[in-house]
Amino acid sequence: MGIRLPSSLLPAAKQILKMQLGFVKKQSDVVPRGHVAVYVGDTQRKRFVVPVSYLNHPSFQQLLNRVEEEFGYHHPHGGLTIPCKEGAFIDLTSRLQHS
Repeated sequence: MGIRLPSSLLPAAKQILKMQLGFVKKQSDVVPRGHVAVYVGDTQRKRFVVPVSYLNHPSFQQLLNRVEEEFGYHHPHGGLTIPCKEGAFIDLTSRLQHS
């Protein structure tokens, strides 16, 4: 036996339920369509959001292959983890952005 709500109240009820259960993500946590979250850094990781098209670029693939060989393929943050210096990652992505 369940409680029936008028159909006009369902969207609001679902929103309240999501908020109470903690399902609502902060706006900064949302990754736009066509992008991927990448966590960069040796010890303290910083989150970057990059276009998926970067994954096909040979320089980016080379970086990912080196990371996989050295550290394996475990991503505890739910995003791609690249344990390299932040400056090196920014340099690579800025070159990709301009090419």
